Amino acid sequence: MTWRTEWPTWLLLGAVYGAWFGIAIHARSLGLPLTASLLSVISAWYMSLQHELIHGHPTRLPWLNALLGYAPLAVWFPYEIYRRSHLAHHAASELTHPELDPESLFVSAADWQRTNLLMRTLFVVRSTFVGHVLIGPAFSLISTAQDSWRRISNGDFAEASIWVVHFLTLAKLAAWLKVICGIPVPLLIGGVGYPALCIASIRSFREHRYHQDPACRTVVNHAALPWRLLFLNNNFHAVHHHLPGVPWYALGVVYQSRADAYQRRNGGYVVDGYRQWLRQLAFKPRSTLVHPSTWIDRPSPPSAGLRNRVARVSESPG
Repeated sequence: MTWRTEWPTWLLLGAVYGAWFGIAIHARSLGLPLTASLLSVISAWYMSLQHELIHGHPTRLPWLNALLGYAPLAVWFPYEIYRRSHLAHHAASELTHPELDPESLFVSAADWQRTNLLMRTLFVVRSTFVGHVLIGPAFSLISTAQDSWRRISNGDFAEASIWVVHFLTLAKLAAWLKVICGIPVPLLIGGVGYPALCIASIRSFREHRYHQDPACRTVVNHAALPWRLLFLNNNFHAVHHHLPGVPWYALGVVYQSRADAYQRRNGGYVVDGYRQWLRQLAFKPRSTLVHPSTWIDRPSPPSAGLRNRVARVSESPG
């Protein structure tokens, strides 16, 4: 009955919207620093909700789910842009391949070879936990803007209309927040929107790895309950990719019923919570930055020395 009625997701919708606007309305009494902090967390929660809407919950009507998730509470990405990118990620013929998977965090050999030292250093920093959380969202924003600009330049007027509607809706929300709630526009953009992306980036850190077996590329993260609630059980990411139609409130149940099978299926790619990432990989770069399958003649990637230099700088005091 729960799966058919989807009442947990309907309840979640009320909780997310209620919390976001409830906090905003009380901004003057809460103070702007606390308000921005709370709204950042709720906005990250809202992005998790949008992820559920994209996958067909709580209704099987895409237009209705889009309507439920269209509000720009997370500021940066229009729902339709996020939806297109994420469904392409699931449909990618080779998960993690930077030229096929729009959510890949690897770099293609061609991109690596044509970038300068500064850009390569940023790629290395982004592959650490701290770098992924702090500058990873900037990479996503730039990549999304470039992709949309290419589409618009090629005459994709539907793409342009998505952004126009998004910015108009965002402008109305920003005006309401400024006049009614006393929240200035720069705080909404830089103090709520970007930190929300940073919080959401905690979940996506190394949730996919390169492995010759595609089933072994997706992680299971035994996250604590607050993280599971914030990310709507998407820490059981191997389950989500195996069964993308399963709603958030059932992912943990499905995993627990077949935990050994899923751990065998994904080659034991299991993490004991996000604290393990922070403890072990806070400043440690990924061992492979360039996706192995993008090297045509498979030479040794020229990144090891750079990774070591950046790691030493990142781990040095001050």
